[in-house]
Amino acid sequence: MSDGPSPALRILIAWPASSERVKALTLIFAAACALCAGAATAQEPSARGVAGTVRDERGAPVAWARVTLAVGLAAARHAVTDDEGRFAFDGFPAGEVTLTVEARGFARAIRSWRPSDVPAAEVEIVLAPASVAESVTVTATRTETRLAETAASVVVIGEESLATTAALTLDDALRQVPGFQLFRRTGSRAANPTAQGVSLRGVGASGASRAVVLADGVPLNDPFGGWVYWGRVPRTSVSAVEVLRGGGSELYGSGALGGVVNVLTKRIEGGNALSLEASGGTQRTLDGSLHASARRRGWGASLAAERFHTGGHFLVARGERGAVDTPAASRYSSLNLTVEREINPDFRVFARGSYFGEARDNGTQLQRNRTHIRQTVVGADWRNERAGAFTLRTHFSSQVFDQSFSAVAADRRTEALTRNQRVPSQSAGLSAQWSRAFGASHVVVAGLDAREVRGASDEIIYAAGRASSRVGAGGRERSAGLFVEDLIRVSPKLLLTAGARLDRWRNYDALSASGPVSNPAPTSVRVFPDRTESAFSPRASALYAAGGGLSLHASAYRAFRAPTLNELYRDFRVGGVLTLANENLRAEKLTGGEFGARLSSSDSRLNARATAFFLSVARPVANVTLSETPSLITRQRQNLGRTRSDGVEAEFDMRFDERWSLAGGYQFTSAAVARFPVNPALEGLRLPQVPRHGLAFRVDYAVRSRHALSLQARASGGQFDDDLNRLRLDPFLTLDAFASRHVGPRFELFAAAENLTGARYEVGRTPTTTLGPPRALRLGLRLRAGRR
Repeated sequence: MSDGPSPALRILIAWPASSERVKALTLIFAAACALCAGAATAQEPSARGVAGTVRDERGAPVAWARVTLAVGLAAARHAVTDDEGRFAFDGFPAGEVTLTVEARGFARAIRSWRPSDVPAAEVEIVLAPASVAESVTVTATRTETRLAETAASVVVIGEESLATTAALTLDDALRQVPGFQLFRRTGSRAANPTAQGVSLRGVGASGASRAVVLADGVPLNDPFGGWVYWGRVPRTSVSAVEVLRGGGSELYGSGALGGVVNVLTKRIEGGNALSLEASGGTQRTLDGSLHASARRRGWGASLAAERFHTGGHFLVARGERGAVDTPAASRYSSLNLTVEREINPDFRVFARGSYFGEARDNGTQLQRNRTHIRQTVVGADWRNERAGAFTLRTHFSSQVFDQSFSAVAADRRTEALTRNQRVPSQSAGLSAQWSRAFGASHVVVAGLDAREVRGASDEIIYAAGRASSRVGAGGRERSAGLFVEDLIRVSPKLLLTAGARLDRWRNYDALSASGPVSNPAPTSVRVFPDRTESAFSPRASALYAAGGGLSLHASAYRAFRAPTLNELYRDFRVGGVLTLANENLRAEKLTGGEFGARLSSSDSRLNARATAFFLSVARPVANVTLSETPSLITRQRQNLGRTRSDGVEAEFDMRFDERWSLAGGYQFTSAAVARFPVNPALEGLRLPQVPRHGLAFRVDYAVRSRHALSLQARASGGQFDDDLNRLRLDPFLTLDAFASRHVGPRFELFAAAENLTGARYEVGRTPTTTLGPPRALRLGLRLRAGRR
């Protein structure tokens, strides 16, 4: 109900009916109209609102990016982009408008305009990949740390970089990291699995890795032999790969002699997500990779699968090839299923089951191998503001590895089966970690892990094409370690890190047995004594922010690697080289140090880092030549006295504008035998499989019209394939290219070319020279929907 006429109306009623009254009425009416017009103008932005699309530099929509709208002093409003990268805000009050867009793996983008500006009906925001200074690593300190605030030498390869490389496998993509190499120059598509161990910084390459390889913190290294099956993690499920160079045993224990490679997979987040990639190309290569995830009412699930097949290439050059040579074909399938329950935002539990199956033809008619791996991982994460953050992981795996070996005639016209091996192994592990911040100056990380491995090598020996004897050898290893680390911010410019770890392990229940095939019972059994060793691995580092984007860093550390059951108990033969086991091997122990500088421009368009390193390894395990004949080279795994690996690594990434970027790296390594009293003739010789020079660079071009182009190059200096430095492998250079075009918001067509120039470079001399892969071309399709 009205309380009566308004004051203005009362005035008009009381006003005399005259010309003055008419004039006054006209003035009041005009003033009211002006006030209404002003009010309408003030409310116009509310009616207009703002909407837009978020894309990456290749034009692909970025789903589930967080968009924040701030206007003056009003409360900020939030939105999340949909599958097509779109967002919208209905209306906002008058004032300066600021849009902030954030997405994992990208640099933050900010767009602002004044009230007098009229924004476009559609605002398009292009996100650039996160710069080095903005990137976060979890591997260097086992807790989230900005790269700009760690003294460790870490390279983070994000999902966008992996998506624009021509490399089909993860290990080939990682060759863009200076100092990363497998045992030989061949990638995992053609190499025998036992030659796929990782070496970093030239600490010495062999089948067993001198680096720990993890998938979300769970070891991927083969429990029996230490090598790596790179296809176990489907590519579409990978969000980033972190490579830590330098000793990492203070946090990761045995195997982290030269560093750590941590493969991080996509998280199960809100909404549904789907990534699919399929391609086909030369050498009868077919590949398909899938990742899908969903979350409902606190429950989440993800499925990752991959299927790969290639007809392969001939390993031996045409001039030396014989009737026994066949293409090195390979095929594998991998499947990972994860289910998790989010009890609350600070507490989740999960379980993951995985399967991997692989089969290979290793270049001749009789040399083949097969692998089957099953693994279960169960874990929990809990965070409390007062107590800190806790993580728990348990993992169980079982696998069977079968391989056949042969002797090939000098003219390569005939070959004879020499061995059939079956290597069953099982492993179980546990890790627990706690971290907590104490004020603004300390972050403490502590934890423990334990593991038990058992495995054996069961062989049938052939003579003149007939099974003659049976040989079996194997044992068990049990290990445990405790670690602690303190990240100390002494001042705004100085950050110190101190950590240490104590490990103890025991080899037991080891024996070898042999006997004729005609008599199933072994005729002789040799029991190896139990052995126990321990290792203390400290680390200290400092990072000083000198100002102007320049920071200085230095580290000193110790690391170790215990010999694997494979090195202790399993013989093997590759071509004309027989390598014998050695049950008396002791752990390798590294003492190292490094110092260097990092420079970042104020706009983060240029980031550069240079590091000098000095590594000394006591008792390194090497394949030492015992005898040589025209048909057979016999070697044995032995502990050398000491080796040294000193060098310099430098890398940079530069963004010229939204379209062009350039990145590269170089490493010089001088790696040699420093002392070996048992055989002084080896002293001063270069370590096999370690080149002195390694170079990699890539150029990327992306435009908003959804095109992307990338060119990558990799060069390696000469190296030796043997301990005596007689079998030299020449330098080589390869070029790869990648191009893609988006078709709609979800589909992408791409073409990839590896070894664009068709260079045939040497990868091994056993003593027959084997060659790397020829030119390879692929065409493919990608589908992405939901959160990326």
